[in-house]
This record gives sequence, C-alpha cells and structure tokens, in this order.
Amino acid sequence: MKHLLKCTAALGVLSLAIGTAQAQVNTVGEDERSHLAGGLFDAESASWNMVLEHNVPPIDAFFDERALFAPAQFMAAMRAAREAEERGEDAAPPAFTPLALANTDFAFQGDHVIMGNYHGFLIYNVAGDAPELVTAVVCPGGQGDVSVYGDLLFLSVEHNRARLDCGSEAAEGEVNPDRFRGIRIFDISDITAPRQIAAVQTCRGSHTHTLLPDPNDENILYVYNSGTQPVRSGDELEFCSDGQPGENPETSLYSIDIIRVPLDAPETAELIDSPRIFADRETGEIAGLWQGGQLGIASQRTSQTNHCHDITVYPELGIAGGACSGNGILLDITDPANPSRISELFDPDMAYWHSATFNNEGDVVVFTDEWGGGTAPRCRAEDPANWGANLIATIEGNVLRGQTFYKLPSTQGSSENCVAHNGSLVPVPGRDIMVQSWYQGGISVMDFTDPRNPFEIAYFDRGPVDPDNLVVAGYWSSYWYNGRIYASEIARGLDVLRLEAGEHLSGAELAAAEAVIEAEVNPQTQTRIVWEDSAVVAQAYLDQLARGEAVEAGLLERAGTEVSRWADGRMNRGNLRRLSRDLASAAAETEGRDGARLTALGELLGRVAG
Repeated sequence: MKHLLKCTAALGVLSLAIGTAQAQVNTVGEDERSHLAGGLFDAESASWNMVLEHNVPPIDAFFDERALFAPAQFMAAMRAAREAEERGEDAAPPAFTPLALANTDFAFQGDHVIMGNYHGFLIYNVAGDAPELVTAVVCPGGQGDVSVYGDLLFLSVEHNRARLDCGSEAAEGEVNPDRFRGIRIFDISDITAPRQIAAVQTCRGSHTHTLLPDPNDENILYVYNSGTQPVRSGDELEFCSDGQPGENPETSLYSIDIIRVPLDAPETAELIDSPRIFADRETGEIAGLWQGGQLGIASQRTSQTNHCHDITVYPELGIAGGACSGNGILLDITDPANPSRISELFDPDMAYWHSATFNNEGDVVVFTDEWGGGTAPRCRAEDPANWGANLIATIEGNVLRGQTFYKLPSTQGSSENCVAHNGSLVPVPGRDIMVQSWYQGGISVMDFTDPRNPFEIAYFDRGPVDPDNLVVAGYWSSYWYNGRIYASEIARGLDVLRLEAGEHLSGAELAAAEAVIEAEVNPQTQTRIVWEDSAVVAQAYLDQLARGEAVEAGLLERAGTEVSRWADGRMNRGNLRRLSRDLASAAAETEGRDGARLTALGELLGRVAG
C-alpha cells in the first residue's frame, strides 16, 4: 500500500485530506494496438468487442489540413516568424492557432447529437441508418464544450480571439470591447437555425461548464463554469483582477463561476457568484488546497488548485465531483447557488485532475489525470502506469478515498498523444462500466465494479495520423447514448461504435444496456440510471451471479428456468414469488456486489409477480 501524505494547515503548510491508493509499477505492455499503421483517413485500426459502425468525416467549413496541430512544427514556425520579424522581414506565422478546428465534447437530445468544436458546433440527426448533418454553426472561440437543456444550447468559449458576434475576425489587443470569453447561450427551438440570445462574460473564459437545475424552482437553471485561462484585464471586464491572494484578496483565481439562467427569459442570464470552494475550512484562506509542485523525488510535477477543469454534478444525490487541477474534490450542491466543499483528495501521481465520473450508486468516482495536457505522448512503454491514468476513489461517509489507478493497457508510440480523457457510464445493471477516450490511444471500456481491481473489456483504436511526427488527434470524448458509443475524433470527425457481447459482457447485459433510452444527456450532469423490469435485466443479473461462486448452483438453475419461462411468455407468478423470497434470503447471507445483485433480482421478480 502507498500511504499518501497527510498534514495539517499551519504557517502556510497545506492541509490535505488524503485517501490511500495502491502503489503500481509500469506493467503496461504491447498488444495489437501498439504498432498500427498511420494515416489521416486511412489508418489501420484494431478492435475487441467493439465495432465501428460509422465515421462521418469533417465538413469543409470545419476542416483544413493546415489546421492539424503538430506541436513541434508549430513552435518551430512561431520561432521562425519571430526571428524574421526581428530582422525586419515579413513574418509568416502559422495559418491557424493550435486546435483551431478540433472536435471536442458532446451533448445529446432525442435523435440529435451535438458535437462541439473550437470553431463552433455541429448537430447531427442519428435516427436513421447513418448520422446526417442537420446544422453547422461557425462561431470561433476555442474549446467549444456544449450542453443542451430544452430549447437552449450552451457553448464554452475561452480564446482571446473570440468575438461577441461569433465573427471569424480575431478580437485583437490587450483590451477589446468586442471580445467574448465565457458562456454563449443559443435558442435551438429551430434546430436548423440556432440563434445566439445571450453571452455571459467571465474572467477566465469557459473551458468547461455544467448544467444544474434548481430542485425547488423549475424556472431556474444554474451553470457551473470552469475557467482555466489567464485572468482578463480589469480594463476589459471591470470585476476581473489577477494575482495570488496574498497580494490581491479579490483575485479572480481560486474560484468557479455560477451563472443563473431564468428559463422564461434566458436572455437575462447572469453571473451571480464566484464561490471560493478551495478555501481552508478553518482559516478561510482562499488558497486552501494544493499549491502545486513536486512532492518527493519520484512523484509527478502537479498543478496548483486555483480552478476546476471539470465539475460533474449528480443532482439526485446532491453531490458534485470536481476535478480541480491539483485536487479532486466532493461538493455539496443541495443549495445549487451555494456549493460547499465536503471532501478533497490529493495524490502526488496526479499531474492535473481533469474530469470526474460517478458510478450509478454515487459511492465511487473516477477521476482522470490529463498529464501533458492531451497534446503529448503519455502512453509509451517508459511512461509510468499510474501517471496520466484514472484514479478510482470511493466515497465513504462523504470522504473521498483513493483506491487504485487504471491506465490504458496498451503502449502507444511517440507520435500519438495519449492520456486519460472523457467518458461515461455504460448502463449495465449490476456493474460499473465506463467507456472512455484516450486521444490517439483510442477508446477503452473499463469495468470498475471492484474499485480496487478495474479491467478492460473492449477497445477500438486507430494508428497515428502521422507515424513520424506527433500530430494531435484521436478521441476527445466517447460517450454511451441510447445503445451506441458516440466519439468525437479531433481530426477525423464523428464516429459511431457498437459494443459486442463477449467473455466479459453477456448478450443479456448488453441488451439491458441498449434498452435504456434517455431523452436528454449532458455527461457532466449525471442522472440515476433506471432499468425497466424485464426478463433481459433479470438474465443480466443471473449472468453476473453465474461468474462467481458465492451463490448456490441450485438456486441459480431454478432462477434461470423461471426467467426463461418469463422471457418465453410462460410466466408462473407463484414460482416467481417463492423464488423472490428465496433470493432475498440468499442475499442476506451474501456479501459484496453479489449480495446486491441477489437483492435486485429478488425485488425485480417480486414486482413482476405481483
């Protein structure tokens, strides 16, 4: 076991609420994904228990091969332009800023998949055999994370070049009245013609955002905004100011933003607060969490906790998980306008806490570490298996406790940017399963039902865009939505993939997941997954129980017979009632997840038996 540092706040020394996580060595090896042939649109691919159904390549307005971001070449071109300018020669900087046309995050509503882009957003209809583009909105500004709520679409904007009017001409200068950095709000009541109706300015722009409905007022929607960029000049936005709190107590660092949106008048949306959620609980010092740097000789160089990168809310449980640069945090959001921190977690092997995903029960959270910022190769053979990985934590009595790390179990090359990134739950009853992007490491599906022993059950991967040079590409986000995995490939467009049953996922488990249909999904606003009572859900629990040895074989055989009769339309309600009672008795004597499965199965059969 690796016991993480725990110390007390005094004389500027940081107080860390720490769990423990398993020590790990680099055990990642090669497999078929490690040496795939490269190419922009003709790269070799590899898959296991997953099938690529569709690739929708980028449209002309959102693609230019010159915009592909190769960090080394970009920096060389910038240096050459500066040197030319110093010599009095005409300077020719790169034609595009980094990631200028990169695909980013998703929101889902009905038959529509909304994909963000640094250049705006695109809306696809996925009701037919293949996705069809409905709308493409050019509105440059960087990041482009999207969310949807009814007839409203929200878009994150963080670049200095962005303009209030969505114009393509950059807003230049230190101060520019036309500059926009914050949250745009669009009316999408006409899905073919989105219309910007509000633009809420923030001091650090908007890298990501999270929607949170007011539990007591159906007319109010809150937006938690996470800004990660440098603070704007107070000459441009009067309430902004930079600096560390020792020099400037009013600094715009060390906070998140809360935007209030009246749904009957969304054009009046406004920033209402920037709470100090990182403050020391005893002293009130606003810089109360990790101050960054390296803790020990062999640990990561970690980020300072002065912002959140991502906040995932679970409204039904009144909690949120914050991935906040130097710490993972747990928030009480029962009063959405006044979130308060109830736990925090630090680990010296987490360079940059990037995102958070709860399991369905809300007692486990997967934090990701975006070591290298997503533009570096961090899945090579020489890279530690607990750096740039998932940290899986349990929530015990409202306290975060780190358990273990999970990293893509396949080495990648030096021309492939690869690190843990965005994902969501796959709704298999009785298990915790997450599909996740790893940039050019591809897509990996992880079972973390046992939070100390996660393992991979499926994957899809392509070769690098350029086998000889690092060109940033790969999957930004991969999310499950209504039976399919939708993945935003930074350079290659929209991918739609299907899971397949195999040794780690039965046909019934997959069918139960595919039967879950949601009307609207924003991955950073988690809602409890509910399965309808059906024979396929019952069979899914039986398949899981059959993998272990905790349940008496005769009981499982009897349950299998009755569930098969139900599936065939020959339900015996009396037998099901007796079976329900026997399953409850067995559950009382069975610990862990199998006990929970027995309980769930018994209750399901009891309900259908009446």
